[in-house]
Parts: sequence; C-alpha cells; structure tokens
Amino acid sequence: MKLRSKIFKAVDDIPKAYWDSLNCCDNLYYSPDFLRAFEIANTDIDFNYIIVLKDEEPVAFANTQIVTIGIETITKNIKMSSKIRRTVNNMFCKNSLRVMFCGNIFLSGEYGTFLKEGEPKIETFKALAKATKKIYRCTRLHAIFIKDFENESLDITDHLKSFDYASMHVEPNMIIYLKPEWQSFDDYTKSLKSKYRVKANRADTKSGVLKDKFFSTKDIINYKDELQSLYQNTIDNADFNAQILNLNTYIHLKDTFKEKFIVKGYFLDGKLVGFLSAMQNKTHLDAHFIGIDYSQNKEYGIYPRILNDYVRLGIETQSEQINLGRTASEIKSTLGAQPKTLTCYCKHKRYLPNQILKPFIKNVQIKSFKQHQPFKTN
Repeated sequence: MKLRSKIFKAVDDIPKAYWDSLNCCDNLYYSPDFLRAFEIANTDIDFNYIIVLKDEEPVAFANTQIVTIGIETITKNIKMSSKIRRTVNNMFCKNSLRVMFCGNIFLSGEYGTFLKEGEPKIETFKALAKATKKIYRCTRLHAIFIKDFENESLDITDHLKSFDYASMHVEPNMIIYLKPEWQSFDDYTKSLKSKYRVKANRADTKSGVLKDKFFSTKDIINYKDELQSLYQNTIDNADFNAQILNLNTYIHLKDTFKEKFIVKGYFLDGKLVGFLSAMQNKTHLDAHFIGIDYSQNKEYGIYPRILNDYVRLGIETQSEQINLGRTASEIKSTLGAQPKTLTCYCKHKRYLPNQILKPFIKNVQIKSFKQHQPFKTN
C-alpha cells in the first residue's frame, strides 16, 4: 500500500473533493468551517493540515498547531520533586519552548486525527506520524505533543512509541451520560441523592440574582473585551494552559454554526460577571471555555450555576452526553460526571534530550481526586 502525505498551510487550500472523500465533516470538529474559525482569529499560531493519500484518494486527516510556551508554565503544575523541576527548567535554560501540537489545542478530546472508515488503521496512522515528522524537521521546534486519545484507540496510537514518543496520561474528560427520562432539570435533580440535590438547588438559589442571556453574534461582538477578560481570569486560575484563545473565534463560530454554538452570559447589576460556551456536535454537547469574575464568584455562585446550566443545555438539546472537559474533576463528579481517560504522546525534537526526558514523561502523574457517586442506586 503506497501512502503519501500533503501538507496545507491554510484550511481553504484543501480541495473540497478531499473533504467529500474523507466523509468526516458530519463531525463538526473536522469540518473546514470549524477549523477556519480558529485559523482566522488566532494569527499568532502556525497552523498546518495533513492529508494522507492512497492512490491520490485521501484516507486520513490531521491538524497541527505550533505555539510558544514557557517551560516554567509546563513544569510548575506537574507533580515532581523541586530538584527535578530545577533540572528540567535549567535544561531548557528557563526559555520558552516551540511546541507542535497534533490535535486541536483548544479542545479536550480525540479531535486531531481522522482515519477514513475501511482503511487499515495502523498503516494509515503511521503515515500521519511520518507526515508530522516532515513538518517538525523543517521547522524551529523543541517538542511535539500528540493529543488526546481514548483507551479504545491505544492499540493504534501506541505505534507512536516506535517513532520514539513517550506516552502519558493527562487529566480525564468528565462526561455526564444523560438518561432519556430526564426531560427537565427537575427530572435530573430528582435522580440525585439528597445531599447532591440540595447542593444543585443551592447553586441555583445563590445565583438567583444573576440575569442570564444567550448571546447572538452581535452580542459576542459587543461584549468581546469583557468576554476575553473573564476568560483570562479562568486561564490565570488554571493549572496549565498551552495557549490563550482569541475570542474573535467565537464570532466566527456563532456566525457559522448558529444555534449549535452556544454562548451564555451572566450579569450582575448590568455588568457581565461570567459566561459559558458550548458546541452541540451530533448527539454530544461539549463544554468549551468559560469566564468568571472571581471577586463575585463566592457570593453569587457563578461557577456552580454554570455547571448546572450545562446540564440544562444538555437536556434541552436532547443530547446523549455532556463533555464538561478537564479540570475541577471532583466538583464535576458531584453532578454525575464520570472520568474518561485520555493519553497523549510527547517527544523532544532532538535525540539526546528526548532520551533524558522519556523516563520523566512516563512517570508524570495526574492529580488524583475524589470521584462522587451522586445518583440514587434504586
């Protein structure tokens, strides 16, 4: 089987016939419209798109982004001894790293590589791995990070180890699996054990003074600066974030996907103090970024209200599951979210530093958390 790859610098350079042949666009995250929104709005990122061809017919797709990250941003929130942390920081002279991500850096989940149905998956995936090599060989890079694979894919993706990658677990996606009998938020809360039901209802009561509003494209434009500032608050509060999204992206997404892309704002005395965003992708509702005014969060319960409203949105859109994403895993589990393990692969571009880093990468430990079981068992 003769496979070759083509690399495109812009999504609009990819022929429409390739998308039609791959038949991947029913998943919004692989559609050119979705990818274009990120490319247009985030001009500081170097985007590349890989198409693998077999006899000139496309059989696989991957998207990559090259970003700059400070080494101390990476190491400060990874569980390691202070001695090892100093060693790693000094190895990179405490400089910034140029990292190529294969997979969408702004999404948590398996949305970076697509293999066409019916094709031999291992050979096709290896062809994608070889194509990423083409990009990083001719680019000034330090490291390559291929993200986020579910356990069912590891038989295929573990072949990256033959390309000298090390695998590591990252924080899991937290998924709420919705039951068909939940036709309202009230139905959902009735299925919770007493203390979790009280907790959910208290979040609504505490945030009752907030006024909420679903944003149109015009609203996103009007409140763009406030949205960006609130989003920055959550980034500053997060353990790790590889790249800051330019929320002009949301203008393009709302304009393109209409009601499938949701932005909801929360106002206190006329001032925007929080927002949520989400994408409805087939039968899944995926939480995207949020923003919070933390000076008001404790008194008015903005974050717990946002989590409740994600459940409401999932039920209202008749979704089968809600992906609440990574971080804050324990509080998400109090709403019934279950962890879905994700594996990433990483390597340094140069051989010797990679051999030094591989044992360290393999031993990275994710934060443990208490998994709550909030639903009644009867």
